[in-house]
Amino acid sequence: MMAASPRIRNALTLFSSPDCVVCHRVRLVLAAKGVSYELVPVDTANPPEDLLDLNPYHSVPTLVERDLVLYAASVVSEYLDERYPHPPLMPVDPLSRARLRLAMLRVELEWVPHVQAIQAGNKAQAEAGRKRLKELMLNALPLFKAARFFLNPEMSLADCAVAPIVYRLPALGIVLPKEAKLIEDYGQRIFRNPGFLRSMTPEEKMLRSSSRRKPASVETNP
Repeated sequence: MMAASPRIRNALTLFSSPDCVVCHRVRLVLAAKGVSYELVPVDTANPPEDLLDLNPYHSVPTLVERDLVLYAASVVSEYLDERYPHPPLMPVDPLSRARLRLAMLRVELEWVPHVQAIQAGNKAQAEAGRKRLKELMLNALPLFKAARFFLNPEMSLADCAVAPIVYRLPALGIVLPKEAKLIEDYGQRIFRNPGFLRSMTPEEKMLRSSSRRKPASVETNP
């Protein structure tokens, strides 16, 4: 979408909330690409005027590059992968790309709403979201087993969508059984990456500050 606001920014600019799983997805793409950008923190309860002018949905993440305005994490992520092609975050062959796109769509439509319900819903909504997200994670175990990364031998845009959710599991109060430890192992492969550290806000870094020595998202007893 072309921006209609006079507040056009020359630098690549990302409007992002401090603890938002879909914003984290885009920040992880930017970090993986090594791209410099201006970060504009957004309180979604009181969004800045620039965001109100630029994005008709007033949503985050919103990416601005000169007169281009993009929103929705999936759209922004694919744009960044094409705009900054190195390192590539999607496989070359169409079949693998299609599989990853379907996986990302499922994460966006099925996993993310439960994360948001846990974070922002009432007690009943949070409990229901916690139960359903745990079920979805366990059902996805074959996908975590399929390759070193999520359905792919190399880190991809799918990992940028999945890893922020796995990272938040302890803070969301979700404890996975020990047979699902490979999900935490998957996460740790990404969390140790310097790019993942760069992608996090101070608020997000605190989410696991009390559980760095012992993963809180895996049950130690059946």
